[in-house]
Amino acid sequence: RHAVCIFYLVLRALDTIEDDMTISLDVKVPMLHEFHSYLYQPEWKYMDSKEKDRQVLEDFPTISMEFRNLSKVYRDVISDICHKMGVGMAEFLEKKVDSQHEWDRYCHYVAGLVGIGLSRLFSASELEDPIVGQDTELANSMGLFLQKTNIIRDYLEDQLEGREFWPKEVWSRYAKKLSDLAKPENIDMAVQCLNELITNALHHVPDVLTYLSRLKNQSVFNFCAIPQVMAIATLAACYNNKHVFRGVVKIRKGQAVTLMMDATNIQAVKAIMYQYVEEIYQKIPSTDPSSNKTQQIISSIRTMSLPSGPMASRHHYSPIYLSCAMLLAALSWQYLSTISKATEEYVQAGEN
Repeated sequence: RHAVCIFYLVLRALDTIEDDMTISLDVKVPMLHEFHSYLYQPEWKYMDSKEKDRQVLEDFPTISMEFRNLSKVYRDVISDICHKMGVGMAEFLEKKVDSQHEWDRYCHYVAGLVGIGLSRLFSASELEDPIVGQDTELANSMGLFLQKTNIIRDYLEDQLEGREFWPKEVWSRYAKKLSDLAKPENIDMAVQCLNELITNALHHVPDVLTYLSRLKNQSVFNFCAIPQVMAIATLAACYNNKHVFRGVVKIRKGQAVTLMMDATNIQAVKAIMYQYVEEIYQKIPSTDPSSNKTQQIISSIRTMSLPSGPMASRHHYSPIYLSCAMLLAALSWQYLSTISKATEEYVQAGEN
């Protein structure tokens, strides 16, 4: 628990530097490259940030002290991921995401490295088998699925704030400028572009299911599974939905609570994934340019998600337990909403 919390705070501090547009590049780039070394400098702090989360930089000695109190096996993971992420942030400071390969690379720096770092922490704690931390490809997919979902969903919000994360290789087939997709006269092409990106994101689902199937610890499973089922529900809500270009498409809070309470084992998660890819399948327009690819990846997910045993039945919870669970879910939802606003959390080409 402590290692995960410190991991988050260290990356929050790193991200705050990356986010701060008042820091000149000649100052920011060296800071990003060297940030991992500040973990071992007891007095290091940064007092000139104008970002809302500047407290993590101003009070960094408190964070770095707690970091140094962690076991070496945790320190090594956090420092290594921090170093790689800082280098990735610096790489994307002055360039946009053009190709789909660069989109994957960008999302790797933003979220894939977080998935890899967390997986290594899970294994280092011995709560999970070594393979969980060693299989970086699956861990990376966990992060990419979440990151791509947030980038897809947040098209309009990012446009309004002058940020662009949709890969040019895709959107340039549908518009001259990414901002043109928000124009009412371009809505048909915009939705087709949206559907192509959602189809791209769905290709990570098989890896997600394989990753989750390896987890043994209940707390680790819940921690990993809840964001993934939120993501598939969000993609289902966004698919073929013109409202993505007019506002923010979000799943209902009651829906989120149900997902949190149900996603407690791999069979339940497979059933949830199956449910939402079926929802997407039913909405595929026959005229959509990506329709065949969408159908193909959904077919693969269906095969993996078919129940191999008795499905977990809905339990009848006592009123007290249900009240506590609802409160926890509400708090978790507030936390996840906050996190998703910063999902471009660890790198930004232009910040979940």
